[in-house]
Parts: sequence; C-alpha cells; structure tokens
Amino acid sequence: MSSPEWLILLPALAFLAWRWPQLGLRRPLRLTAALLAVILLCNPRWPTRHGGLDLWVLLDRSESTEDLVDRNLPEWRALLEQARPGRRDAVHFLDYAAEVLPSEPDGSTSLYASRRAATRTAMAASHVLTRQDQQRPARILVFTDGFATEPMREAAAKLAAQGIPLDFRLIQNPPDGDTRLTRFEAPARAQPGEAFVLRVAVSGVGDREIPVKLRRNGSPAGEAVIKLKDGRGSVELVGRLTAAGAFRYEAEIIAENDTHPGNNTGTAWVEITGGPRVILLTRHPDDPLAAAFRSQGIEVALITATRDIEPGILTGARAVVINNVPAFDLPRPFLQALDFFVREQGGGLLMAGGKHAFGSGGYFQSPVDPLLPVSMELKTEHRKLAVAMAIAMDRSGSMAATVPGPAGAALTKMDLANAGAAGAIELLGPSDEVAVFAVDSAAHSIVPLSTLGGNQAELIGRVRSVVSTGGGIYIYEALAATWDELKKSTAGTRHVILFADAADSEEPGDYKNLLEEMTKGGVTVSVIGLGTRKDCDAALLEDIATRGGGRVQFSDQAAQIPQLFAMETATVARSAFLTDPVAATATGAWAEVSAQPLEWLKSVDGYNLSYARPEAAVALVSADEYAAPLVATMRRGAGRTAAISFPVGGDYSDSTRAWPAYGDFLKTTARWLCGPDLPPGLGLTHRLEGSHFTVNLHYASDDWARRLAKDPPLLKLAIDDGKTTVRDVPWQRMAPGHFSAALDLEENQVVRGVVQAGDNTASFGPVSVGVSTEWALEPERLDELRAVARATGGRELRDLSQAWLRPPVILKADLRLPLAVALLVVILLDAFQTRWQWHWRTPFVTDGGFKLKPRREKVRPVPVPASVATIAAQEAAAAAMQAEAEAAAQRRARFDHAKRGKG
Repeated sequence: MSSPEWLILLPALAFLAWRWPQLGLRRPLRLTAALLAVILLCNPRWPTRHGGLDLWVLLDRSESTEDLVDRNLPEWRALLEQARPGRRDAVHFLDYAAEVLPSEPDGSTSLYASRRAATRTAMAASHVLTRQDQQRPARILVFTDGFATEPMREAAAKLAAQGIPLDFRLIQNPPDGDTRLTRFEAPARAQPGEAFVLRVAVSGVGDREIPVKLRRNGSPAGEAVIKLKDGRGSVELVGRLTAAGAFRYEAEIIAENDTHPGNNTGTAWVEITGGPRVILLTRHPDDPLAAAFRSQGIEVALITATRDIEPGILTGARAVVINNVPAFDLPRPFLQALDFFVREQGGGLLMAGGKHAFGSGGYFQSPVDPLLPVSMELKTEHRKLAVAMAIAMDRSGSMAATVPGPAGAALTKMDLANAGAAGAIELLGPSDEVAVFAVDSAAHSIVPLSTLGGNQAELIGRVRSVVSTGGGIYIYEALAATWDELKKSTAGTRHVILFADAADSEEPGDYKNLLEEMTKGGVTVSVIGLGTRKDCDAALLEDIATRGGGRVQFSDQAAQIPQLFAMETATVARSAFLTDPVAATATGAWAEVSAQPLEWLKSVDGYNLSYARPEAAVALVSADEYAAPLVATMRRGAGRTAAISFPVGGDYSDSTRAWPAYGDFLKTTARWLCGPDLPPGLGLTHRLEGSHFTVNLHYASDDWARRLAKDPPLLKLAIDDGKTTVRDVPWQRMAPGHFSAALDLEENQVVRGVVQAGDNTASFGPVSVGVSTEWALEPERLDELRAVARATGGRELRDLSQAWLRPPVILKADLRLPLAVALLVVILLDAFQTRWQWHWRTPFVTDGGFKLKPRREKVRPVPVPASVATIAAQEAAAAAMQAEAEAAAQRRARFDHAKRGKG
C-alpha cells in the first residue's frame, strides 16, 4: 500500500456503526462497501512480474568514438539477436551524442555532424526512462568510450529507483599518437590582486615535452612546457589580475604530427570580484566623469581602447557609461550584451556626449537604441543638409551562401545585403540622392544617382533584385564607380558605403591616391565588412575607412548586415548635433532621481537633437523651438538608463564644466544608475562539469525565506552562440534554503545569468563550455561510469551473450481498478436489497444486521417448601373449578336466549 494512512478510517467506521445503528453499517453489504472504499484509498499494489525483457542498446556516436560503432555494429546486432531468450524479449537501438535518436535499420545514424561534439550518456539513459514500459523489466547496454561530457549522478539515482541496471561495453581506439589537452582548470572567482592557479593537463603517447601557450582575452599571457611521463603530464601557471570583471583564458598545446588537432585547446573564464564598479567608455584619458564617480567611493574602469572589449567586462559592474564614443568603435557582441545587462541583470546605462554620441555616433537602430530614454529618429524637417549617398555592394560568389536571417528564415548573404541597402534608402529623405552598384570584377550600376522624391519604392525594388554571379569583389572598381557618380552631385554631404567580404576583397589597385582625391572632393567613405578584424582582408578595409574619413564595422553574423547599414546611414543622414549655445529649462522631474534639489545650469554649448520616449522622465529641456530633452532618465526592466544629450567633457563642454553643481549632478546620476545594494543573506554559486552547468541559490535568514515565499526567485540566462537567446530556467527546491537549477550547454556557448529576487538581482558569468570538451577524455568520467554500473546492478559486459540477464526486480501491479469494480457491484447489491426489502436471514444475521447467538445455560430447579406447594396446588384447583362452573353457566344462558328468540 502506498497510502496506508487511510487505515485510520477503520476505527471511525466501527464507532459510527456502534453509535448510529440507523446508518446500516452493520449490514453485510454496506460494511463490505465501506471496507472496500478504505482499501481503495490506500492504493494497494500486488507483486507481479511480466515475462518479456526490454534491452535498450545505447550507441555512442560522438566524435571521439569516430567510426568504431559503424565498423562493429553489424556484429553486435547479430550476437545480441542470437542470445535473445524468447519472442517476448525486445531490443531497441538508440544513437546518442549531443541528442538521442533511434538507430536506422541499416546501421547508419541520423545525427548531424554538428550534434556529435558531446557525449551525453546521462541524457540518453534518462531518455530510456521516458520510453520504457514500467510493467516490463528492462536493462540498458551502452557501447561507449566511457568519456561522457556531463555528470551521471542524477541518471544513476533514477535508474536505481526504477530497478533498471546499466551495463557498458568499452569501445576505444588503440593509442595512435594523438596528444590532447585533457583538462584546463581555473578558479571561478578571485579577488583583485589575488594570485590564482591555472592548471593544464595533457595526455599523449610516450615521454616527451609539449609546449603550451596561454592567452587572456586573445592576448598572450604566458608560456610553459609540459613534460609527459607515461603519456601524462600537467603544469600550473600563476595569474594575478587587479581589475574587476570576467576574463577569458585560453590554453593551447603545440604538438607535432598530432592526429587530432581539434582537442588541443581549452578555455575557461575567471571572474575578478570587487566593490561597486562603473565601466566608463570614453575617448578622453582624463575624463572628468571618472573623478566624479571615484569621489563617491565607486570603482571606475576607464577604457579608451574600446574596440577590443568583450561582454565579460560587464561581470560585477553596476553601470556602463558611454561618453562620446561612436557605435562603430564598440564590438557588436558588447553592444548586444547591454540589453541583458540592463533589463535582466539590473545594470545601469548612461549615454552622454557630443558629435560621437546618439544618432551622430551611429547608435540609431543599434542594440543600444531601444534602451535609452530618448529616440534618435530625426524628423525630416529638422535636417539641415541634403545627402548624396553611393552604395557599393559585394555580389561575389561567397554572397550566394545560405545563412539564417534575422527571424531564423534561410536567406542568402546577398538577400541580407540587399535588405541593408534598401533600409538605407528608406532612411533617406525626399531631397536626398542615392546611387547603388553591385560589384564583382566590375561595378554594375543598379541605381544611377537619383533624387528619391517619391521614387523610393521603385528604387528599393531594384536593389532587392540583385543576385550573386560569382567571382570576387574588385575594390578599386567599386570606389571609382561611386566617385564618378558623386561628382555629379552638389549635395552638402556626400558619402560612400562600401560593403565587402573581409576575407575576399581583391584588386585594391591604387586605392590610396583615389581616396585622397575623393576626400579632397568632400566625399567620405565608410566600410561594412562581413567577417572579423582577424580576416585576411580586414586590414585593407580598415585602411580604406581611415583614409576615407569614415567608419568601419565588422560582423561575422550575416543577419546583422541590415542593422549595420541602418547605423551607418543614420550616422550620415539622421544625425543632428547642434553647435549653437541654447538655454536650458528644468522641469522638476529630477525629483524621481534624487530628493535633493539641484541648481541647474542655464545653458549648454551644443547638444544632440532627440525626442523623449513616452515613459521617460525629462529633468532638463532645451529652450529652443525643439524643446528637446537634455537630461532624461527611465527604468528598463530591472535596470535604469539615462541620457545626457550635451557634452560633459571635451569640445562644446565649457559651460557645463563651469557649472557649480557639475560634480553633484554626475555623482547623483551615477548613484541612481547603480541602484540599491543586494541585501545580505543571499548566496549564489555555479559549477560547470563538462557541458553540464549547475546554479545553486542559498539563503539562511528568515527575512529572505519570507521574501522568496511571497515572490519566488527567477533564474534567467543569456546564451551567446552567435546570437543572444534569453531563457527562463526553472528551479528545483533541494532543501529549505537551497534552490538549484541545471542545464546542458553546447560547445562554444557563452552563458551570462542573473537571479532576480523581488527588486534585487545577483548576476554571474560569463561561463563557457569551450571548444574541446568532447576530446577532454577525463579519466574521472570513466570511473564514474563504472560506479554508475555498480550502483544500478550492472556490469562491464565483455560477453554479449550475457546481455539478456533478467534484473532481479519485482514490479507492483495496481489493484485500484478491480477494487473499484468490486465496490460498484457491492453498492448496487446494497441498493437492490434496500429497494426490494430483500432480507438476509441466517442464524447470525437479522434484518437489522449481525447478531450473536444467545449462550445456552443449564437451568437448575429452585427447591420450594412442601407447605407452600400444597397451598398453591389447592388454590389452583379451586380456581380452575370456579372457572369451569362460570363457563358452563354462560353456555346455558346463551342457549336459553336462543330458544326464546326462535319461539
């Protein structure tokens, strides 16, 4: 019985039958029905066993097993089929690596090559549990090299609970000269200035020396030599960092004649924790904002070399300040990471500055645009100069490749480039001019220089029809064609956008003299490169943008091409930094930031024209015709954002820096952006084992227990693998004061996370699986597999004829259905007896229920005295004689009365 607590009803039924007989509980049928109902509530089960055995064969199809399964599977199938005991026994073959799929009948696998970079044995075993009929005994047989990329503790507990043994057969290649990095360990966290140890373990064949190189965020960080003895060796390197943030370390071994170079690298992230920290991205090494923040006890990470920053720098930061830094000087992954940092992790974001901020800095339609409290969309009537723009698009053979689009749809790179050029035309006004060329070995005119007027739809249709025709892109031909067209224009701003593959840009020719001629003619040139700054032709594209007085933006994600076109077009055609001094007017909305009143500045020397969003609080506006927001704040999700539309340093900031309340204004803004501190009593830890990632939340105080009972904590993860995906991960309550969550990561994924507890947030990460987890081949994983087999009653199977051993498991049959049927029958019989007054009569039962037979006892005569007996006999005889006489007299009287009546 799984619920024996219901037996407590039996004494209650006995009391009811005794106290209220009218309930009829003494009647046999009604008593039987009551007993059946109690037994049914107890959920009884009966030991039983079915005859057939299910054998689940799991075939490790990961990269590390290579073709071992393909070569041996026909033999394994034949041996298992020969050993099958009977027709009721069944065998099921499953392929697994990073996912689980049924095996094909011909022995091939449906697993994609991209899904074979992991060995998830625990997931495969759990998959069996979801498919196995619990009424049949089962065994699992795993053919694997034993090196899983995830822990198996939880799967082992589930298998043991279900009584399913796990057997395994090891399949491993003999040593073939492969040298591999088996482990790269680094501490998850360290304090600033604290020394920490990075351990690199290597395995191979023989005794020799293996060089290892260490890089931090892509830059060299150390070298060492590992001495292999009996095929194994390790080395420890010491690191020390003074700046807070998260840093990506990469270790690489250099091995000659290596058979598998893919397992020679490993990555790890080290988080350096510190106090409240603000990241200040600026073009000014002596930015006055840094001194203002530090005066409040806030640690400031001042960064001027912004092109190389990574999202990991956000770790531990409370706010990010972008002061007059253009969007093209910030890496695209960092800009994309800001959305999760603000909305979910509760960070602050402030943009300030002049000609290199807001729309003038190319932030229109960038990932930062929707976070700010101001809109950078510029109305056509507010533009001062007409624009003539020439676009040269790469249509070489590489542009025919199919890639995922912004919405996940499959598109060619050419389709996305066409969409970018079309979006650029949409951002231009009716008085602007545009020319579009498609370039391979020559420049083909798609749209000659034309004034848009009302022809935007027609011109966009032409641009979207461009297709790739093969070949490469000739850079000089592209630049010369755009220059020839722009010579015809008299627009105040003339600009070229060159879109090219960073790994396939050819024939630059004498581009330097050509660019010099173009810039002297008042033309600027910007470049959008498909690829990264490390590609072979990236340096050429950067030099073109530098000599052309424009900007260069790179992205290896083709889906981002339309956004890059929009950012560049807006920088040229939609920017509006007004350089005339303008008076400023306070609105009183500063009270939402600080209760302390502020004596506002009277005017600013220049500002970026923008418009306040409906939900923004505008504290200061321009006193000109635009009434534009100069200081605006807003809450975005769990975080806060602010916009200071005028320069706070550098050019056009003299009036601002002379403002008496300048320091107080910046300090208060920084404190508001950082938000409240996390109350004590909440602890957060995370652990990565292979590809299995676990987060644990601990709390001890009663205050946190009450808070989390009312508002349960939320765990959100931002997973970056080329694009950012935010996931809500469910918690498991492990014990009072302990929540835990787990998920499996893919290779090369970078994870940033946050725990939201009411209005408080606790962030962590980034965490990365790395690029060679499948090839780590850690011996501990093989030991774990053997331990799981022992815990579940399995064994290492060398003889496949023993695979069908029936597990010693007795299953429990559910008796609720037959008991429910019996209860229904008894209730119907009881109803029939009541309706038809059917009586159950036996020597032990009356109409009212059970009764007991009276006990027979011997009756002994009581001795009576003789005188009393004689008197009693005489009185009885006299009474009898008198009664007889009276009866005779009555008979005579009736007879006489009858005779008279007759006469």
